[in-house]
Amino acid sequence: MHHRHHPRHAEHAHLREFARSRGFGAGRGGRGGPRAKRGDVRAAVLALLAERPMHGYEMIKEIEERTGGAWTPSAGSIYPTLQMLEDEDLIRGEESEGKRRFTLTKEGSAQQEERAGEVTPWDAVTAGAAPEQIQLRAAVGKLHHAVGQVFHAADTDQQKRVHELLDETRRKIYAILAEEG
Repeated sequence: MHHRHHPRHAEHAHLREFARSRGFGAGRGGRGGPRAKRGDVRAAVLALLAERPMHGYEMIKEIEERTGGAWTPSAGSIYPTLQMLEDEDLIRGEESEGKRRFTLTKEGSAQQEERAGEVTPWDAVTAGAAPEQIQLRAAVGKLHHAVGQVFHAADTDQQKRVHELLDETRRKIYAILAEEG
């Protein structure tokens, strides 16, 4: 049976529509809904490198942290941007401990100095977003990380207990959503 005809697929489509109607976006990259705008990867990379040299992965984590999880740019958006900025001679990459570490060039630094006082790219992403939605998204990210640890560090009994807890939590979430507003 193709997954589109599976009854669970219809339930998930309903949940996605419900989430959209409540202002939650569809992607990890801060897309959709009023909670956050899509971030300017180019501006974020340059602003971060104005603070200190960084690896691409560090930039992703830093942006995620500064937006409370509202924007986590993908490697597929960060690395091509780094290459483009390097081609434009705004940044320079150097191999360091097996990773490529980036710094601003003189031209890149001059360009960033012109932008001093502007709203930072991470603040622009969260501007107008309800703090509760940003906090909820951050909480979901932390929960996802904790559940991921269960696969690696928990024994069978612990996995069973976490599974039961997640089922109970899911039921309680639906009960909250069913309450009259």
